[in-house]
Amino acid sequence: MVAPNPYQILQISADATAAEVKQAYRRLAKQFHPDSQNNTASHEQIVALNAAYEVLSDPERRQSYDRQREDRRNRRVDRTAAAQDIYNRDHRDRQRHTGELSRWLQRIYAPVDRIITQIISPLNDQIDDLAADPFDDELMDNFLLYIEDCRAALEQAQTLFRSQPNPPQAAATATHLYYCLNHLGDGLLELEWFTSNYDHNYLHTGQEFFRIARHFRQEAAGRLPL
Repeated sequence: MVAPNPYQILQISADATAAEVKQAYRRLAKQFHPDSQNNTASHEQIVALNAAYEVLSDPERRQSYDRQREDRRNRRVDRTAAAQDIYNRDHRDRQRHTGELSRWLQRIYAPVDRIITQIISPLNDQIDDLAADPFDDELMDNFLLYIEDCRAALEQAQTLFRSQPNPPQAAATATHLYYCLNHLGDGLLELEWFTSNYDHNYLHTGQEFFRIARHFRQEAAGRLPL
């Protein structure tokens, strides 16, 4: 609880002279004295006036009070300065993290996501084309070329993804992106095995890996920090 300010109670400034202190006390005492005929008479106000006057009319007590008041003011200033420092640090940290996140999204996430799309999107059409005749050399060569292009693109995406640590705010997005890339790699390996032995189990497994990779890509996008 904040102690009453005797200067405010006597309605004077902190540099008031002893004579001004006494003058203010007398003026207010007349106004609030219970025996007066004023409608402002107040026992509580008289008690407060007397207490304030006891402090300010005694040079030693007034000096002690002024020192305490100055100490409290200095502590408030220090607390305010400390709070401002904390705010400034937090603000700088938020700006730095925001900048790191923005750079990561532009330089890592966006291009990696585009590469993933380039790998996943043509798969169904490639399989449909090959299904016309899996033993046709030209169709199989086209399918192998697609896998080779995907391998190169995936390597590019993985290198780019590892080139810069993800900011903490994007940890969930980065995790799902990592799983997406891994499943694409597993899917391409299954598709390559199919081209070697024509076992459709490998083809179906490759498609399933791509489906899971597509799910992780969607999860990564859904976890993007706002």
